[in-house]
Amino acid sequence: MEKSVATLDKGTICSSWNYCGQRLATGLIDETVTIFDTNDPASSFFTSTFKFKVNGGSVVKVVWVPPEYGDAIACICSNGSLSIWEEVAQDSEHVQWKQRTSFGGPLDQVLDSQFGDSLSSLKLTIAYSNGLVKVYEILDSMELDNWQLQAEFQNVTDSVTKFGKASCSSASISWNPQRSETLPASFVLGFNSDTSQLNSPKVWEFDQDHQRWLPVAELAEPDDNGERVCALAWAPNIGR
Repeated sequence: MEKSVATLDKGTICSSWNYCGQRLATGLIDETVTIFDTNDPASSFFTSTFKFKVNGGSVVKVVWVPPEYGDAIACICSNGSLSIWEEVAQDSEHVQWKQRTSFGGPLDQVLDSQFGDSLSSLKLTIAYSNGLVKVYEILDSMELDNWQLQAEFQNVTDSVTKFGKASCSSASISWNPQRSETLPASFVLGFNSDTSQLNSPKVWEFDQDHQRWLPVAELAEPDDNGERVCALAWAPNIGR
């Protein structure tokens, strides 16, 4: 039997559950982010507990950080900016959401972003409208405002090939959810662009020995002709 778990605000255009499924963040057309919680562990109904403005246009995507890094989210807005917000407790009763940093903007638009939790650090992958992907990382989990650029590259298998002035309308990133000392960090990325070589999904894997990201697979058939990618998702581990 279906039942409602939350009443969303009018103008909600995106939503995201945290990793535990215990908190919900929504983005609105009026630049507002709303956080939903449930005060009763036995209840499955969530109510709005906090709202704040991100000042970047409509909030088109919200992503939670992995739980070991606290309660924080990344917000992508319609003006192409990405901002990271963290919940901060000033005292036992007073809680605020504070902006820690931002990326992109009208001239360097963010299309998609995902957090990746490797064994050594928290990583943030950002795909831009010019076809570039940038990987940032923080080594101290307490400093969500101190991101360092780890790598910058285009979504092509040939490292020699470069494409200028690519125009991308959307992108999709999905990190491999499995983590182990023997399994390198990896993610898959695809674009919806006017450049066919950028579009096909590529699996990128981190080479620990040489400290660089390498394309290890291209998910495309020979006759795909650079089909545009709208959405990607890494399948959960099913025991294989």
